[in-house]
Amino acid sequence: MPTARPTLAAAKREITGKKVAHLRRAGRLPGVLYGHGVPSENVSVDAHEFDLLHRKVGNTTLIDVAVDGDKARPALIYGVQREPLKHRTVHIDLFVVRMTEELTVDVPVTVSGTADAVEKLGGTLSHVSTIKVRALPDHLPGHIDIPIDSLADFDSVVHVSELAIPGDVTLVTDGNEIAARVLPPRVEEVVEVPEAAAEGAPTEEGEEGEASTGATSESTES
Repeated sequence: MPTARPTLAAAKREITGKKVAHLRRAGRLPGVLYGHGVPSENVSVDAHEFDLLHRKVGNTTLIDVAVDGDKARPALIYGVQREPLKHRTVHIDLFVVRMTEELTVDVPVTVSGTADAVEKLGGTLSHVSTIKVRALPDHLPGHIDIPIDSLADFDSVVHVSELAIPGDVTLVTDGNEIAARVLPPRVEEVVEVPEAAAEGAPTEEGEEGEASTGATSESTES
């Protein structure tokens, strides 16, 4: 029995270019549906429905896309364009997959555990945001976990090779790459003003102020 996948209803889109602004105002989100051996097709989806779905499944979970009620096709949310300031979604790319063909994708990471170098030494956790893997479409993980309990000091690191990758998934990112570490707190350098400079700085109206004014006047007259 096939596993039920999240579904997204789409409609064929004739409107292109700047006119898609009318679609967005009507609550529709413009997008493109394409894939290997699949003709590129302009579509639109309900903007609110898509945002709810995307927050739930991310970019590496298969969804079923049905255009105008036709037979649903398995696809990935391959690209999401957002406004720079409001971060509102303005365009999406939907990639139709072949279930027997492996894909190479960037999988987001999650962090678990507690690092003593952060909690006790005041450091800042630094970690990668994605891990590149290859797998069949229905075996792609939704995320990859980075445990940080071993980060006891600023010399400790977690390498990509130490992460738990499912057996049916191939790691593409270099295993020697550092997945997580804790950076020491930044120490702000205090700059002291030399005494000579402090003594030469005028603190009230006096000879230095008059000399400066005189120099300006001579320069003006010349």
